[in-house]
Amino acid sequence: MKRMRNDPDMLAEYDFRGGVRGKYAKRYAEGTNVVVIDPDVAEYFPDHDSVNKALRNLAAVIKRQRKVESAPARGRATARR
Repeated sequence: MKRMRNDPDMLAEYDFRGGVRGKYAKRYAEGTNVVVIDPDVAEYFPDHDSVNKALRNLAAVIKRQRKVESAPARGRATARR
């Protein structure tokens, strides 16, 4: 396969003459959240839905834990001034 001189990763048969520059730039700029997870973790999550479900459950646990940590202690005598 013949390679292009100015870019060794581009093969000569790649043809971008019909391409539209910046076609998805606006959508990309609005926000992307592509995350690459390690293969040993990925084996537990067959698809994006399972990843999202697990992260939502983890977020709920974190939220509950923060509430517990920030809640005033009950049953303790408080010092009065």
